[in-house]
Amino acid sequence: MLDFPRWKIASIIGVLLIGILLAVPSLMPESTAKQIGLGGMPRINMGLDLAGGSQILLEADTADVAKTRVSNMVDKVRDVMRDSTPAIAIGDISTANGALSFFVRDPTRVDAAVEQIRTLTSPVGSTGTRDWDVQVVDSTRIVMTPTKGGISQFVDNAMEGATDIVRKRIDALGTKEPTIIRQGTDRILVQVPGLADPQQLKALIGKTAKLEFKLVDVSADPAKVAAGQAPIGDQILRYAPGQPQAGTPVAVHRRAIITGTDLASAKQDYDQNGQAVVNISFKSQGARSFAQVTQQNVGKPFAIILDNQVLSAPRIDEPILGGTASISGSFTPQSAQDLAIALQSGALPIALKTVEERTVGPGLGQDSIHAGIIASAIAVALVVAFMFLTYGRFGVYANMAVIINVFVILGAMALLNATLTLPGIAGFVLTIGTAVDANVLINERIREERRRGRGVVQSVELGYKEASRTIFEANVTHAIAAAIMLVLGSGPIKGFAVVLLLGIATSVFTAVTFTRMMVALWLRRHRPQAIHI
Repeated sequence: MLDFPRWKIASIIGVLLIGILLAVPSLMPESTAKQIGLGGMPRINMGLDLAGGSQILLEADTADVAKTRVSNMVDKVRDVMRDSTPAIAIGDISTANGALSFFVRDPTRVDAAVEQIRTLTSPVGSTGTRDWDVQVVDSTRIVMTPTKGGISQFVDNAMEGATDIVRKRIDALGTKEPTIIRQGTDRILVQVPGLADPQQLKALIGKTAKLEFKLVDVSADPAKVAAGQAPIGDQILRYAPGQPQAGTPVAVHRRAIITGTDLASAKQDYDQNGQAVVNISFKSQGARSFAQVTQQNVGKPFAIILDNQVLSAPRIDEPILGGTASISGSFTPQSAQDLAIALQSGALPIALKTVEERTVGPGLGQDSIHAGIIASAIAVALVVAFMFLTYGRFGVYANMAVIINVFVILGAMALLNATLTLPGIAGFVLTIGTAVDANVLINERIREERRRGRGVVQSVELGYKEASRTIFEANVTHAIAAAIMLVLGSGPIKGFAVVLLLGIATSVFTAVTFTRMMVALWLRRHRPQAIHI
């Protein structure tokens, strides 16, 4: 019991001092911390309910998933038929009624065509089904239909990818500790503390950012284009709102020269006239493809298309060989920056629509923080008074442990870059109230041993030893409950669980190890014959 060597004392005090030091920057304004040289130290981030900010609930637009999958499969089918040895000649590909179909010109190659098509399909989990159903109709026509399992798997994979892309876009804004989590099968909850404009957030993360460069079909009949009739192999697109030719239809080839997957970088810049633009550079393969197409089509226009809307259609005056291009339009510096972020993070694999948005004002957060501080102060004061009046000197040691525990929890949260939420404050206050449970058990056990007639040192030693088992078991059950909330919960529940878990770990250390050290030092120094507890 009295065996506390200097290295052990130094270790305990060192750990507690580090925890206190880490907590200090979070207890003062950031500007003050910078002035005294603590600006680079970790701080506790405030959650949406404390710092204010924006919250948006996004929902995947799954209605057109089957149609989109069929459309995306067209080029793959053409490529696999062309790359077969020998090539398999097929007729025009139809995408009507949610299915893809085409006929094989040589009836003897139908089986070969089916084998090639099956290479484009994938199994759906361990169900034994595939994501596409392939059938031969009328002996020469092959029909591909997306299966329900394939669509469900695509949506699940697309939502995982969309969540990552949304996170990249928000991280590019420089915000601290955004909350980005999936809800159910087709929703994403986004909370960004400190961002007061949900419209900016919605415009950025809701943009699909599907970028394509396509050649304009200059041979298309303007009258038919105006009527929405596209020549074979073309599609009709319109200029984006805000452009000088907004709403004007234009015929472009379906096959893209370059897509967003070929981008290496995108950044906002200004052209020679001072207008905001987005400068992009291509990966090596994309640069070669772009150079080849522009060499072959000098004098012809090509359309820069974002989310199936034409931003501009400049003419190719000369081959573009440098692997770079500039996207111009009626951009403001902010809209150009948002577009650059969206392009840099990649296109969303599935369209997202906003189903709920709200803004939390910082005033509510300040009221919550103020109320939390008052509640914490009252909790600490009452606990300190109770422990001192009930256990005297041993209560003083318990009170020191409680106060130090408050700082250590804050320091641990700062070190882990954790976010403090309103439920987190509730967990914080609860931790303060329960932090002395261990000392109550220890002190009552010491009283019991004294009543049995044991000596001071033996009573204290048995008190800590026997109570530690109960303390450990009680805190393990608390920790299990908190861990379950942390793993299965989201948002506010996670904030509560984080503070509770940290409080359990730090309170056991301060209430048992720290107070035991203080009691051991006092007993070793004074060797009392009696104790009042």
